[in-house]
Amino acid sequence: MNTVRPGVAVIGLGVGERHARAYHADPRCRLYWVYDYNQERMNAIAGETGARAGSSYEEILADDRVGIVSIASYDHDHARMVIQALKAGKHVFVEKPLCQTPEELKEIHRIWSSAGGTLKLASNLILRTAPLYHWLKERVLAGDFGRIYSFDGEYLYGRLHKITDGWRSRVENYSVIEGGGIHMIDLMLWLIDERPESAFSIGNRISTEGTGFRYDDFAACTLHMPSGLVGRIVANFACVHRHQHVVRLFGTKGTFLYDDMGPRVHWTRDEAVAASALDLSALPADKADLIPAFISAVVNDEDIREQTQAAFDGLSISTACDRSLQTKRMEMVDYP
Repeated sequence: MNTVRPGVAVIGLGVGERHARAYHADPRCRLYWVYDYNQERMNAIAGETGARAGSSYEEILADDRVGIVSIASYDHDHARMVIQALKAGKHVFVEKPLCQTPEELKEIHRIWSSAGGTLKLASNLILRTAPLYHWLKERVLAGDFGRIYSFDGEYLYGRLHKITDGWRSRVENYSVIEGGGIHMIDLMLWLIDERPESAFSIGNRISTEGTGFRYDDFAACTLHMPSGLVGRIVANFACVHRHQHVVRLFGTKGTFLYDDMGPRVHWTRDEAVAASALDLSALPADKADLIPAFISAVVNDEDIREQTQAAFDGLSISTACDRSLQTKRMEMVDYP
């Protein structure tokens, strides 16, 4: 066990503001730095937490007191910042997506692997912490749903202005699969404990036609597992809908549904029997809920390589889905 409190730096203070508050509130670490392009926001969070406002990322990485770098910058900055932090010997907690391309993923995997598990790396795939999905995973493992043959996950973003007017409209090769569908991919991997071999995707940008957004705002991906199980992942960013996700899990003994009608389970094909409603939240309490466990992994030198590999797997799948959007063919998933 590490008796020295690790120092922390938080990079990007949009959702990263919640990161900063979580680290600041945890007595096992000390928040030394915050950094954001928005000087006013950075100074406000620094004043609130007692952290120092950084003038550059390189300045922060050079501080030997910093053991954890928590990255919540724009998606296209993630890979560069993760690579720099790992090379500097820092543990890294990063918002999704971990990176954007197969080449970036392989380089991150190479650097992380060369450290032999001494550096902790995790991505903030937060749906795993939701009470509803903990219940569902327990029931799947217990065999209550029988053999699982299909998983559907739909990410309904419903925030049109953020892709037509925000930074997503200016980023080269922005991916709605990596930007939102990755949550559904990760949840699928966690629940069914099986990796797809191939992916086929189709998409469109009908809803954002004539705007500044240049890429597909809708993508539907079909994933094929070795067992025959089929995964269907949809990233629907421009939908007329509140921000939400939808999950359907089909087994030979039961069907699980979560949508705007709430979570419920069908345990019978009898049309006279209604679905059983579940009173469990499909969302985490906070977007920083995975941070205490990450601090524990660093302080107690816990082995989280399985969790890290899951982040690599999810990106491998999402990049295969994106390749299929371009080639209009089925693509094999290349896992590092």
